[in-house]
Amino acid sequence: MSQSVFSMLKDGQGYMNEWPMKKELYSYFPECRVVAATRFSIKVMPPAAVVTCAFMLHTMGVSHLPQIITIGAFFLSLPLQGLLWLGHRSNQQLPPALQHWYMEIHEKMRSHGVAVSSAESKPKYRALAKLLKSAFDNLDAAFTQRWFH
Repeated sequence: MSQSVFSMLKDGQGYMNEWPMKKELYSYFPECRVVAATRFSIKVMPPAAVVTCAFMLHTMGVSHLPQIITIGAFFLSLPLQGLLWLGHRSNQQLPPALQHWYMEIHEKMRSHGVAVSSAESKPKYRALAKLLKSAFDNLDAAFTQRWFH
């Protein structure tokens, strides 16, 4: 099932906000690096595009306008590329090893009295993000530390 680009951008924005940015997750998931790079590019790339295009227009003139527009579009596309990747990833099903880990974390959280929604039979990365965020928010650091060592 294919999604529209706008739907994937929206999913990427939501997934970026749901993903827990914890140092323990950096070595296991590329999401941490993609989220950090995407957040950075959302802040930096629009002004960089304007400054770069203005400088190039001033130095090279209107005769190079197609190249200047292309460079500006490239700068502006970088945050969108991160959001598209995150949107696509959020809707992918977890591989079997991560499904098992998802179920294990879910069961441990339930056994420790954390209110979690029922476990999905075929969880996606977005469900894992919500579960991990809940685990880091509701369980003590010593408990979550055991999952990563």
